[in-house]
Parts: sequence; structure tokens; C-alpha cells
Amino acid sequence: MDNERRKFLTASAAGVVAGGLLATSARDAFAQAKGTPAPAAGQPKLQATKNMTLAMLQTPNGLSLGVRTDKGIIDVGAAAAAFKIDAPGSTDEVISGDYDAAALQSAIDKAKAAGGKYLIAEKAAKFGPCVTEPSKILCVGLNYRAHAAEANEKLPKEPILFNKYNSALNSHGGTIAVSKEPGKNFDYETELVAVIGKTARNVSEADALGCVFGYCTGQDFSERDQQMRSGQWMLGKTGDGWGPIGPWLVTADQVDPENLNLKTTVNGEQRQSANTKDMIFGVKQIVSFASRYMTLEPGDLIFTGTPEGVILGYPPEKRVWLKAGDKIVSSIDKLGDLEFTLT
Repeated sequence: MDNERRKFLTASAAGVVAGGLLATSARDAFAQAKGTPAPAAGQPKLQATKNMTLAMLQTPNGLSLGVRTDKGIIDVGAAAAAFKIDAPGSTDEVISGDYDAAALQSAIDKAKAAGGKYLIAEKAAKFGPCVTEPSKILCVGLNYRAHAAEANEKLPKEPILFNKYNSALNSHGGTIAVSKEPGKNFDYETELVAVIGKTARNVSEADALGCVFGYCTGQDFSERDQQMRSGQWMLGKTGDGWGPIGPWLVTADQVDPENLNLKTTVNGEQRQSANTKDMIFGVKQIVSFASRYMTLEPGDLIFTGTPEGVILGYPPEKRVWLKAGDKIVSSIDKLGDLEFTLT
């Protein structure tokens, strides 16, 4: 999938720039070389995308931007190619704001008018990660009051940040090969993921939500022995495919991040059920805090923490760790169900 993703995103200069394959300084230089002024830090992008639910589809031609409608998912890439429209080819490009909104709408309208030719039924769709090239994947630990209590930890005074890497990205319908990993104490963590849409550095809490493009369902899959073995959590958090996101990327105007129900089921049994109201630090606080220490860029992902109900929170004698064959479903209001299987 990695090779397909890179081929798709590098199909055009815009795809390279928007997809996060170049560092910020390189992107600015690239834009200037094209005669396009580089956007100043903190300035809004060209388009403010609203009222859209997006996806990345796995198609015979590679990854393609999908737009959810009440009749199915429009394969924007296929429609744009057929009608010769310069529409964006990925969510990364849409997130950047550097795309032709009229062209995207034209591709959507023409696809709808063509009947079912460019529509894919949701049950038949194969998904990629709903964001494919984040420059950073940040995660927050112990961010729900009840989760901190089950872990016998004091409430943190500021967000506890750690990271995953792009190799951890995975998709709805994907698999995680735990049988090939050295660990055995595998655990689930359903999380709200915020997707950054504007460059943000030292942004205030009052302005922080304005830097969020949208939200998706995420799973901070973990191996607890590796996580707790040393003073930092990286080895237990960023294995290959340990960061499924999707299937949908929902624009921020449709979501109240401070009032969303989350749940996790394992083989049909409910394990987690909570609301983001129990967060210690809300999205605006996390974004503001992180931006004090690093520049957040369009497409960056922030996993905002998991609620109570993880296996690690059980008494030791009652912990039954995840294993090959288990099916996990992470669900969040308005953002959909994220399913994956362990192999």
C-alpha cells in the first residue's frame, strides 16, 4: 500500500506538495519556484472545506479521494479522469486547502449525474487510511478521568504527549499481524483523532479549534509490556499498522469534539463506552499546548486519548490480552465504525 500511496500522491506537483512528502521549508521553496507565494505561518489556506465526509479508497488505479453521499461513495479520482477535471486526488490535498473547489464540486456533480458509474457502495468499498501522509502523529496519554482512575494514576497537570510514525497508519478493514510481533500483551484504545488543517504555532486555546480541519475515528493499538518496559512508550505504541484511522474524515463544522460517544467491541462484546466530556484536556487545549513546542501542519494527526475499559485497567488476574483472530470495532458518534482484524 505504501508504494501505491506514494505513486498516487506524486502523480502531480500539487499532490506532492499537499501530501506532506516535502518538509515545510521545501514546500515553501517549491511554491516559490512555481511563482506561488508561500503561505505565511498561521494564515488560512485557500479553501475552507465544510459539510463534507471524505475517505481514501483503494481502487484498481491506486488510492483515490472518495466523497460520501446518501447514495454511496463517489470515486472522485475516476470521475475527474473521465471528465478531465483537475479535482484533488487525496484528502491530503483537500486538507491543505490548495485545490480548486469548483473543480471538486464539478466532479461530484458530474459523477452524480452519471448514475452509479462512479459510485461505490459503502459495504463494497475498500479503504485506505483517511489521511495518508501526516508529517506528525501525536498521541495523548491518560486523557480521560475514568481511565486515569482505572490506571491508578493522578490526573496529569498537562497533556502527556507521545508519538506514532507513518508506518503505523492502517485502515478500516485492515489487519494487524500480532502473530509476527515479539509481544503478547496487546490492547485496544479507541480514540477521537483531530486532523490539523492550518499551520499552527503558539496558537491560543480560543483559536485552536479553527486550526482543525476535521475528525476521524482512531485506534491507538498498544502492546503493554513493551510500553511499560522503559520510561517512554514508543516501542509499545508504534508497531506496523498500529494506528488505524477512518473510514471517514468528517469536516470540523459537523462535529462537536467535546460531546461524542465512543465505544469499543471485541468479537461483538462491548469493552469501552464513554463520552469525550470525560476528557481532561479537550481538543482546543491539546492543540494549543502542542503548538507551543512544535509547528503543527495541515494533515498532522492528534490521537486525543482513550477512555476507561482497556485491558490494562482490569485486575491482573482478569486480563485476557488480544490475540490473532480477534475483530475490533472502534465507534464514535458522527465519525463511524472503524473495523480491523488481528492476524
